[in-house]
Amino acid sequence: MNLHMGLDVGSTTVKVVVTDELFNTIYSIYIRHKSDVRATVKKVLTDLYHKFGDLSLTMNVTGSGGMFLEDILGVDFVQEVIAETRAIRKFIPQTDVLIELGGEDSKITYLSGSVEQRMNSICAGGTGAFIDQMAALLDTDAAGLNDLSKAYKKIYPIASRCGVFAKTDIQALMNQGASREDIAISVFQSVVNQTISNLACGRPIRGNVTFLGGPLHFLSSLRDRFVETLGEDENNFYIPDDAEVYVAKGAAILSSENSKPVDLKDLITRLENAKEVNLEMTKRLDPLFESLDDYEDFKIRHKTDKVKYRDLATYQGPIYVGLDAGSTTSKMVWLSEDNEILLDDYRMNLGRPLEVVISMLKEGFAKKNPKAYIASSGICGYGEDFIKNALHIDNGEVETIAHYRAAKFFDPDVDFILDIGGQDMKAMHIRDGIIDSIQLNEACSSGCGSFLSTFAASVSMDVKEFQQRAIMSKEPADLGSRCTVFMNSKVKQAQKEGSEVEDIAAGLCYSVIKNAIQKVIKVRDPKSLGKNIVVQGGTFYGDAILRAFEKISGRDVTRPEIAGLMGAMGMALIAKDKSTGSSNMAGQSVLENFSYSQKSARCGRCTNNCALVINTFADGRRFITGNRCERGAGIKLDKKKDDLNMYKYKYKLLFDRKTLGDGARFGRVGIPRVLNIYEDYPFWHKFFDSLGFDIILSSDSDRKIYEKGIATISSETACYPAKLVHGHMEDLIDKKPDLIFYPGVFYAYKQFDAAKNQMNCPVVSGYPDVIKNNVDRLSELRFLNPYLSFESEEIIKKRLVEVFEGYTHAGNILRKKEIENAVSLAWEAEQAYHDQIRKKGKEIIDHVRAHDLNAIVLAGRPYHIDPEVNHGIADLIESMDIPVLSEDAIAYNVKDLTKELRVLDQWSYHARLYRASKYVAENDNFELIQLNSFGCGLDAVTTDQVEELLKSHGKVYTLLKIDEISNLGAVKIRLRSLLEALDQKKREGISFKTNPSDFVYENTEFTKEMKLEGYTILAPQMAREHFRIMENAFKAFGFNIEFLDTIDEDVIDTGLKYVNNDSCYPSITVVGQLIHAVKSGKYDTDKLALLMTQTGGACRASNYVGYIRKGLKDAGFPDLPVIALSAQGIETNEGFDLVRFKNIPLLKQAIRSILLGDLINRVSNATRPYEIELGSVNDLKEAWINKLSAEIGTMKTKRYRQVIQEIVKDFEDLPVCNKEIPKAGIVGEILVKFLPEANNHLQDVLEAEGAEVVMPDLTDFLMYCMKNSELKRDLYGKSAATARMGRLGIKLIEANRKPIRKALRESERFTEPLYIDDIADLAEEVTSLGNQAGEGWLLAGEMVELIHQGSPNIVCIQPFGCLPNHITGKGVMKKIRESYPEANIVAIDYDPGASEVNQVNRVKLMMSAARDKIKVK
Repeated sequence: MNLHMGLDVGSTTVKVVVTDELFNTIYSIYIRHKSDVRATVKKVLTDLYHKFGDLSLTMNVTGSGGMFLEDILGVDFVQEVIAETRAIRKFIPQTDVLIELGGEDSKITYLSGSVEQRMNSICAGGTGAFIDQMAALLDTDAAGLNDLSKAYKKIYPIASRCGVFAKTDIQALMNQGASREDIAISVFQSVVNQTISNLACGRPIRGNVTFLGGPLHFLSSLRDRFVETLGEDENNFYIPDDAEVYVAKGAAILSSENSKPVDLKDLITRLENAKEVNLEMTKRLDPLFESLDDYEDFKIRHKTDKVKYRDLATYQGPIYVGLDAGSTTSKMVWLSEDNEILLDDYRMNLGRPLEVVISMLKEGFAKKNPKAYIASSGICGYGEDFIKNALHIDNGEVETIAHYRAAKFFDPDVDFILDIGGQDMKAMHIRDGIIDSIQLNEACSSGCGSFLSTFAASVSMDVKEFQQRAIMSKEPADLGSRCTVFMNSKVKQAQKEGSEVEDIAAGLCYSVIKNAIQKVIKVRDPKSLGKNIVVQGGTFYGDAILRAFEKISGRDVTRPEIAGLMGAMGMALIAKDKSTGSSNMAGQSVLENFSYSQKSARCGRCTNNCALVINTFADGRRFITGNRCERGAGIKLDKKKDDLNMYKYKYKLLFDRKTLGDGARFGRVGIPRVLNIYEDYPFWHKFFDSLGFDIILSSDSDRKIYEKGIATISSETACYPAKLVHGHMEDLIDKKPDLIFYPGVFYAYKQFDAAKNQMNCPVVSGYPDVIKNNVDRLSELRFLNPYLSFESEEIIKKRLVEVFEGYTHAGNILRKKEIENAVSLAWEAEQAYHDQIRKKGKEIIDHVRAHDLNAIVLAGRPYHIDPEVNHGIADLIESMDIPVLSEDAIAYNVKDLTKELRVLDQWSYHARLYRASKYVAENDNFELIQLNSFGCGLDAVTTDQVEELLKSHGKVYTLLKIDEISNLGAVKIRLRSLLEALDQKKREGISFKTNPSDFVYENTEFTKEMKLEGYTILAPQMAREHFRIMENAFKAFGFNIEFLDTIDEDVIDTGLKYVNNDSCYPSITVVGQLIHAVKSGKYDTDKLALLMTQTGGACRASNYVGYIRKGLKDAGFPDLPVIALSAQGIETNEGFDLVRFKNIPLLKQAIRSILLGDLINRVSNATRPYEIELGSVNDLKEAWINKLSAEIGTMKTKRYRQVIQEIVKDFEDLPVCNKEIPKAGIVGEILVKFLPEANNHLQDVLEAEGAEVVMPDLTDFLMYCMKNSELKRDLYGKSAATARMGRLGIKLIEANRKPIRKALRESERFTEPLYIDDIADLAEEVTSLGNQAGEGWLLAGEMVELIHQGSPNIVCIQPFGCLPNHITGKGVMKKIRESYPEANIVAIDYDPGASEVNQVNRVKLMMSAARDKIKVK
């Protein structure tokens, strides 16, 4: 009998299926591998051997952990999606859509229509491991979560973007008293939302749907949520009995088709004898301790002798009770009169903080001497409000103040505190006895204590044991410092490479500290942390974490013995400070009989419509949780305060406008309340109103609106305001207007003369296109999304005439004159709106000054006034009796900036932010809080600049990251701490001393003399072949330029250290290369300059120059000249002016270098996969690059033409074989595309998978920039002269490209590139040519070009969170797939913390589909 076996090694489990020749399963097993893959596989195979003897069978291995077993076992690897699809086609052939959830991955495969396979990318919360993590929070496992969920009454919204966010939401629900049953079902619902929004990316899930994988097999409630969400009316759902091993089953079937039989005994022997294999070397770090002696010294050094204990049973006198009801644990300390600890307690909350506190207190009372009494009590932490009310605790205090009070007890001179708790990380800088700035981890970078405990649990240990193992590590694994989910992937990777638990534990300790230092505190140099550092929080109980902190920061620190009880200790000390001698806290008898009941309600007093939990205590008192402001709690707000809340004022002023109603002659126009409409609605309202349209707005934003649009979101990393657009469009379509109007506004109007430009962010300007390409229901009605510029009244007038002239409805026609008149009125209405903001702002500013109040400027974007986006933060501030201003209300009332900013001041909404920050910095009554939507790439630029402006005048900078998450716990801590610091400064009359020159950037110009003196000019690497040739062209003209070549872990680490951590991978690479080189000691820094291009475009790349200057200053080299090279002449350097007449020959040689680099890449890529002699193509390529580098400086036109012919001929003459293989194209962000280190050597991976790689030319990017000058003239009314120059540039390049085109056309094997105008025509099929941020429409055009050239397999690569890519990369894929069913596109994000396993897996998946297509032919 022929037997077939499939072995599926996943991220958390191993599955084996053995079938007979008819594919009936005769044996199967599903077992968790607890990270020890090799031992588990050996055990499984040995068990099989004992059961059946030495079988001979065919075998395939699959799964994310299966790759390395391919070599060890000598059997074929098949991609898991291919395997499961094979099994489905065999057993459930009617399946249209397949949904599979695994331990750490989720997949959707569409089997009908155009076959498509989707797999989660880097940021992947809702999977099996995520469910395990959430279950652990509720002190149960996945099966327990399933049982709990069956008794649910209510589903809460839980952020489904990532595990860490969800944790924060769940924590908040637990602390507000939500039932565990409701939380359990809400977790499952969030997994469903995550899967649909992240993987479906706009393609509906319809028809026969089959569920596979462990979580969907074992958890019936999860299946039920999927069924209910997708709807049973038009869909049928299937779940096979053996869903959890289906992938292994598919691998078994595939092995029968293409593999030779092997003996089971041989497999076991191979496994036993296998050497260590490495897929990708995880970097190793220094061990935490060199030896046991080293560890013993460390322990002696960390005794503080400050903590004294006393026996509670014998103590008589006053007791001071301190409670800290934290996010995951509750802590309690009882102090004596002499500050001795009488009792301490530390327990997990397990979702019931109040009950836990009561049981701790009851035990304390039971042990207490009758002659001791409670003199005062205090509480801080997440559960403060609820428990303080329930138990009549005397004092409540914000936890940061409590932590500072305790730290001061251990070190009176403390000036820096780092607290790493279960759920949060806090860093506090103390100046003159005041908490001067507080950083809390944003909801994203959690991964704190609970992160370690989750990992410890996954290897069946507790945290203590896990940290002890870390101490033993000889080679800790470097796991990066990104968010938890990224690190999860890195840990998987290290496990697969055979890292021991010790190495992973030590690596995680390093990662937690790196996370704290780089992401939370954002410190470039650990020396700036302060002189007296106290570390605390339960996580620091472990010696491994403490040692990791010392190793990374190079500082000696104080760790109190009660590190995890510091909040409670601080509250006990505060209770003692404030004691009146007697306490109101609930006594023993009240605690014994304590009871309360809960019921749910909705507040309904504003658009937030908060979900409230009404807690009623036994004595009839009520306490309401869940409300974001005071109204829900039944407290009457002072209506007059509304007048001092600019956010409320603006929302009303913006949208409360009369409309024409039913009789409008042009029918009803629908406008969504989204993004740029929050800026321009007064214009559009007046425009349509005066033309005779009735205007309908989409409904106010809320969670339901968001969920309405979740299925059409094309990019899971877009910001929340962008994701909301999808729901608003669905809402508008339901209202059935005659027309939906949502314009793309590239340029806003210029409000400040000193601003360099007035662009909108790429997401704001490009999102109408995403909507057009992804919301199918728009085909039901008329949709207009013209690309426009508000730069002047004349420009928009001309453009709107183009759009609307001849528009008809019910026999009425719009004429040019009417449109022009409407624009004039609309322009005035927009001005009037901004004037009213200015007036109202002035009124509040005057009021604040007259009454000497503190006011907060809540600075964000226009759309941050949407209560669903800001989650009622403005109301929260208002409820604290503080006036709230918006950034524009300030900016319109102050003088323009007189000094240059470090960053390029080019975005319209941010120009106001900078001016408001400058005003706040210089005025005592105002503080600024910056709102930042999670995933907002531009804020990686703005936040550092705003912080510099504020700190230059001794102000506190507070940044609040907001997303779909609506838990305001962390926000409240920040606000209360900020207010406490302000009050203390006022009370004690302290003003912080600063040195404004610390924040001044002098741009040193690169002079002619510097050139003549032979200064070395360093430039970052991007496209090696091109730059190697070009370097010598520059040298021949007297520029001593060097393109850096090293990009390794150290360079990336340097980049992470000197660039804002929210910034994109290319900026980290660029800054890392330059600063690493400057600091290397290889160059004379007195004769050194740096060079960087500056596009002046709307994406972040224009600000790399600012990043470099900040990095240089932080690294101690503020005077190095940075040459910013731009076609627009944004900055000038007389020593490096390429457009001067005498430099034209150099410009020509530079262009030719790029053209020759493109040619060499083109011909070598098209030849390498077919070479007969391995390595011959690369040898020839290398020889030609060396030859061209040597000749380029003096190369005349005749020789230029000659070398082109010779290159093409040499590559044509190489011996090649004739075979049909798939072609795979690479498109994407320019640096990630051309730099192998930035894309994990994608080209090599594709070629190893049997592809011929096609890479569009670098020249096309230059042409695209020139072509844009023409498009800007046509769409945005920009200069005609610039457009003519652009066309001239295109002609010049094409003149030099002509001989290349000729040589390629005449060759047998090579193809010539398309002309830029033709690429633009192809792009226009799928996107607007108004999209000009980053690679803009070129990216879309190149994808279509590749399909036309026979490369339908395309990897679209971008840095994680790249803004333009949301629009013209991920945003156009659905449209391309519809127009070109053969398109096989995968989008891959790159980031320093990304897991290569995941990336390779997705490339393998794409290539597997590509090979199948060739077989079918």
